[in-house]
Amino acid sequence: MDKEPGSFRDRSGCIFYNNNNLYRSVTPYYKQQYDHLIASGLYNELVKQELLIPHRELAPGYWPLTDASNEAIYKVLQPEKIPYLSYPYEWCFQQLKDAALLTLNIQLKALEYNMILKDASAFNVQFMNGKPVFIDTLSFDHYKEGEPWVAYRQFCCHFLAPLALVAHVTTGLARLSQMYIDGIPLTLASALLPFKTRLSAFYALHIHYHAKLETKYSGDTGASKKLKHRLSKIKLQRVITHLQSGIRSMKLLSKNSEWVNYYSEFSYTGVAIEHKKQMVKQWTSQISPKRVWDLGCNTGMFSEVVQPFSEQVISFDSDHLAIEKWYALIREKGYNNILPLVLDLNNPAPAIGWANRERKSFVERGTADLVLALALIHHLCIGNNLPLANVAEFFSKLTEWLIIEFVPKEDKQAQRLLVTREDVFTDYNQQNFEQAFGNFFTFEKKEQLTETERTLYLMKSNRKD
Repeated sequence: MDKEPGSFRDRSGCIFYNNNNLYRSVTPYYKQQYDHLIASGLYNELVKQELLIPHRELAPGYWPLTDASNEAIYKVLQPEKIPYLSYPYEWCFQQLKDAALLTLNIQLKALEYNMILKDASAFNVQFMNGKPVFIDTLSFDHYKEGEPWVAYRQFCCHFLAPLALVAHVTTGLARLSQMYIDGIPLTLASALLPFKTRLSAFYALHIHYHAKLETKYSGDTGASKKLKHRLSKIKLQRVITHLQSGIRSMKLLSKNSEWVNYYSEFSYTGVAIEHKKQMVKQWTSQISPKRVWDLGCNTGMFSEVVQPFSEQVISFDSDHLAIEKWYALIREKGYNNILPLVLDLNNPAPAIGWANRERKSFVERGTADLVLALALIHHLCIGNNLPLANVAEFFSKLTEWLIIEFVPKEDKQAQRLLVTREDVFTDYNQQNFEQAFGNFFTFEKKEQLTETERTLYLMKSNRKD
């Protein structure tokens, strides 16, 4: 058995792998809580409403007496597998809002069954079938009358602080959640938020006053006793509903960016777009890939084209607002096989946390059957000084099939990147592009796009696994 490196903080159990299958152990320490979760009907209710990931219990004869941590085992669960792991610092604003509201909804439902969430980490949520789902079955504890929500601070750090900073300062602060894996400190959030948020009862209570108390009692060993007040279940429910209403009302300051209207304003005629769509659709349908990655997806035009031919499409773009717009459209159209994520391909999410193994890097979380790299190569090579050979090698490690668009330097979008800088990119041309990618891929098809100087390629990786 191999233990999941990021599963070590909870005495209640751990995630482990055996023969490439994923399991969750339950230790005797969590026996009473787990039994109540099941017997009370809370587990069935949450699974029925698709709020909690379902699992099946394995018969005792199928698992050993100890788990991958050498802890005694009470139960072994086999949860439904998440197709692709994503992290909160890769979600757009609305995705984080949806994950926050999911967590609060579960907390309210748990109280109805005399249980409470002991953990409110954003990492306990994943996206599956187009919506967030809670994945930590062992986060439920017995509710004790009069006690406050033990995970309240964690919820504020993991959800409320990043949402407030993105809504009131800039979307660029979303990646603070990557730096602060245990949640953005409320003192930091309070310092960064504009003064007007102090005039809001919602932010004043849950962030600014909360941060003030943390500063006041920092280092005070008796702080927990001084701050602990009895809170009836009704009052606790009111706190949760107050958080819900405040989060629902949060909105982004702006929904426009430089690249949100890329296809409609800058690059193509209608004829050119339709030709490109036709080729991408035709080639993808011939491949029938299970998983497609759309790198530099913008607002998802081509993710939408390929989704009928794939089990899952993951749409990546560095523009937070483009992903925000695409996520809204996905929800509107009811697509359940598309996951949009914020990703800077020049600086993708690294492996972080304890021993750099608690959260996996972008490249450690799997590969694709097909990668789309459309209107992207000039941004990588001209916009970010990447040699063609480096891009080709990297892409060959991500996928078996590649649909890539070469954008020549004469193209107006490539020229736009050169407006404020010297053109030192003498090696950036179609011949060198084909030579660089030819070292890692076989060229299956090549198509000049109508009314443009751009060329679309279908390639297959030469690598031998």
